[in-house]
Amino acid sequence: MKLDIRRLLSFCDHKDVEAGHRHTEPLRRVAAIAIVGNPYAGKYEENLSEAIEASVHIGRVLSKLATDLMGSYKTESYGKGGIVGLGGELEHANAMLTTTFAAPLRDAVGGAEAWIPSFTKLAAPGSQIDIPLAHKDALYVRSHYDGMTITLPPDAPAADEIALIVCLANRGRLNARVGGLAAKDVVGKDGLR
Repeated sequence: MKLDIRRLLSFCDHKDVEAGHRHTEPLRRVAAIAIVGNPYAGKYEENLSEAIEASVHIGRVLSKLATDLMGSYKTESYGKGGIVGLGGELEHANAMLTTTFAAPLRDAVGGAEAWIPSFTKLAAPGSQIDIPLAHKDALYVRSHYDGMTITLPPDAPAADEIALIVCLANRGRLNARVGGLAAKDVVGKDGLR
């Protein structure tokens, strides 16, 4: 099976000021989105393994788009997600967001020992989704618990489509100050610390 990429979208949020406090290191968050045809729309399919295997290509495309959007900024956190059009089911996006899809992202950002936070939903075109972000090497880095709200265009995803999304950030939240493991102290061996 080859998944049909019908459209690519991208978004970059580059922020220097939070609550009136200007930072020397800005927060850059990016999103790369692929609108793909849903081969299972309108029917029940017990075995989703073909979509799982085919998702590696989408993972490669989105990883390149997202890392290109980061420019010279090094990625410290990541997240993924998907919106299934109303003709499909939630499991279709989850099948396309497994480790197979995520392996190219891990390779593209380097290290990446921590699990990739994820969220999926079934929704109409033009919907919003909040993609959670966490540190790519150590889940316990509280400063990097963040997210991006993505609003899709009014015509996507169609009933027979899925929006697959990758988000990256170069640092933790601006003004983060709730303690926990500091990013500079990450060991990065177990994905937790």
